[in-house]
Amino acid sequence: MAKVRIGDRLISAGLITNAQLEKALEEQRNQVRRKKIVRVLVDLGYLEESKLLGFFVELCKRGELNLLSILEDFPNSEENILKLLSRMINMEYVDLDTYEFNPSVSDYVPFSIIERYTSFPFAEDEEKDIVKVVLADPFDIRAKEAITRSIRGKKVLFCIAKKEQIVSIVIRLSLNDSVKLLVQAIREEMSGTNGLVTFAGDEGDNKSAITKLIYVILETAVKQKASDIHIEAFENATVVRIRVDGVMREAFKFDKDMFAPLSSRMKLMANLDIAERRKPQDGRYSDIIMGNPFDFRISTLPIITGESIVIRILDKSKVLVKLEDLGISELNFDRFNEAIKQPNGIVLVTGPTGSGKTTTLYAALNAIKNVTRKIITVEDPVEYQMEMIQQVMVNERAGMTFAAGLRSILRQDPDIIMIGEIRDRETLQIALQAALTGHLVLATLHTNDAISGVARLLDMGVESFFIGSTLCGLQAQRLVRKLCPHCRYEVEPPDNMLAQIRNLIPDDYHFYKSHGCSQCGMQGYSGREVISEVVLGTESIRRLVSANATKDELLAEARKDGFVTMFEDALLKALEGRTSLDEVYRVAKL
Repeated sequence: MAKVRIGDRLISAGLITNAQLEKALEEQRNQVRRKKIVRVLVDLGYLEESKLLGFFVELCKRGELNLLSILEDFPNSEENILKLLSRMINMEYVDLDTYEFNPSVSDYVPFSIIERYTSFPFAEDEEKDIVKVVLADPFDIRAKEAITRSIRGKKVLFCIAKKEQIVSIVIRLSLNDSVKLLVQAIREEMSGTNGLVTFAGDEGDNKSAITKLIYVILETAVKQKASDIHIEAFENATVVRIRVDGVMREAFKFDKDMFAPLSSRMKLMANLDIAERRKPQDGRYSDIIMGNPFDFRISTLPIITGESIVIRILDKSKVLVKLEDLGISELNFDRFNEAIKQPNGIVLVTGPTGSGKTTTLYAALNAIKNVTRKIITVEDPVEYQMEMIQQVMVNERAGMTFAAGLRSILRQDPDIIMIGEIRDRETLQIALQAALTGHLVLATLHTNDAISGVARLLDMGVESFFIGSTLCGLQAQRLVRKLCPHCRYEVEPPDNMLAQIRNLIPDDYHFYKSHGCSQCGMQGYSGREVISEVVLGTESIRRLVSANATKDELLAEARKDGFVTMFEDALLKALEGRTSLDEVYRVAKL
């Protein structure tokens, strides 16, 4: 490949002049974070991006430039480049995210070749004897030859797609070989027992095939740091999905007949009734996965196509997160820290299910616990065990409700009480009474924002002066996915989005995205952190709450004290490159 500078190539092609190139080079030298010269030329208006991409694609076609290197330089234009290329070389572009991929088609090619060339068969037209194969680089001759040799007796039609989509599916296919053998073994076990799966002798290394398959599912979820596993019976399939960083993704897809053995084995492990399919059931069990102890909370729900099984994953070896490691912004961290350091009163953490409320309360308790304080919690369930803290688990069948637990706790001479969730008026009244009588109470509540927490408490039927007398602080929160730092790149937001936030951002703004890489499993995101808004129980806020002030009046007063909305907090994280603007809009409300 010729070693010619890209600027000289553009001049030779008549796309720019020498003077424009010199001006662009001067501009590049003056930049703190130097952009690539082609990007500078586009920004200065010397070169249209569409013409530049067309020029690059032509070089690829002639074998003078590597396609993947172009995609790395222009990750936000990947789809446009691939679509343009597909038209120029007459090769179909496929969006694998919206394509119903049948994994069995990939059997035409050995997985070693799929893995080596990041390419696999994804569709078949049996009438025309055509197998469609997707490629990340349509100019990779070796990949084409290896795949064509593997698919005998069929015409091979090559297509192109985004590399991150291809890699994501290749990762899933890597499990296929072992999983297929397990599914085959399960069917053999079922055929020998009239369609039933037995677990006799399922001890030690002598595991049944279904037990091994469940372990593969659990291990896959743990490796990808999933919080939940969903095993769902559909009309024609059994689908296993996992929730990673708050977003669901498909992990496995089996034939319909695999649901019954999966369901029976999961129920047996959680001590549930395997014959009961008409009523919801809840259970739990523990296991060692990849050398670490885990708790699995299992919930079953009857649906019209069978059952839905959801498994919550709790890592017992996980070290409790420190308050300062939750990603709370400096301003909100200081305000929340001030609230939990009060000697008495109530601190509420609000948000929807899965927004990290319990983790925040655990981190808060971890920050304020010491030998001079008696701390007791009442939870449903106890997710993580903490040293120096007495934890009580709700058991409604035994009469241990939140309210009953709180009454007993108050007779235990506590200094600090944590309530997993305030669900009813009785629990709230006891909590506020405890806050009035010298205890610090930490609790969670379900509301969309911090100030709505006051209205929610009033809706439960307590007097406003009761709330105003005890309120130390309210924190509403959500979790946003963090951009992968290894594949992050700067982007310009769409005009309509920019118009909505223009008065909230500086003139020299910078926003980012990630295109996915091996470090983040081609997802573009890795981990999550808190976005929040905090209302402190200042004297003026307490007075307004006691006087039944409106939400607008409370908001105006909070603003005087430096209150920042959750959307504004998330926007600051996007400007810092910690998350994307798309994620801000997905999670927070403007």
